[in-house]
Amino acid sequence: MRLLLARHGQSTWNSVRRFQGSADVPLSELGRAQARALGEAVGRYRVARAYVSPLRRAMETAEIALADTGIPVVPLADLRELSLGRWEGCTVAEIRAQEGDPYRAWLRAPVDCPPPEGEHLDDVCARMLTAMEHIAAAHPNGDDVLVVAHGGIISVYACHLLGCSFNVLWRLRVDNASLTVVSPARRPPRVVTLNDTTHLPAELQGPHLQRLEIVARGGATEGTGP
Repeated sequence: MRLLLARHGQSTWNSVRRFQGSADVPLSELGRAQARALGEAVGRYRVARAYVSPLRRAMETAEIALADTGIPVVPLADLRELSLGRWEGCTVAEIRAQEGDPYRAWLRAPVDCPPPEGEHLDDVCARMLTAMEHIAAAHPNGDDVLVVAHGGIISVYACHLLGCSFNVLWRLRVDNASLTVVSPARRPPRVVTLNDTTHLPAELQGPHLQRLEIVARGGATEGTGP
């Protein structure tokens, strides 16, 4: 089996740097255009079925990307984005303005410095693996399968496959409407591509929630992120 892990297109909250997590937010106009481009990329594969987070931004992405293909779309609750607790609905600037800049601490070490009342990353990984087991059991013959989900949960799964600590979670880049391809049947499972956005023309590679990309020497540069 080959897994095509797609992050949803840009949402209305992505466009204004507002934390979403488990909040149900629609796509922006740019996000809908990104979803159409994603559909062209997915069309290069022989996708048997799509499994999708039930959150609106993921469902809309799947519906647009797979329009007129006849590919069945199956919502799976375990594919929903990780909960960011009390940060949901806040902007990055609002969290950064709090004492000690908890946003920066979270980027450096999300296991050690999670958002208040946020979902534990071990729990996120456990439910993602449950979803992957369900999908694998439904496709024993090696089908190509599309999974439309979220940046956080795709990054958690990638960390698990790569054997990384979840404290390096935000060093992985998973852009809106990107594709990450995994061969889970390989032993060990193989990450074939991570964050492929070659199907998105320059005008569709719009702004995401910006984050500080923490570099190995402990400094920081501006980048894009969760």
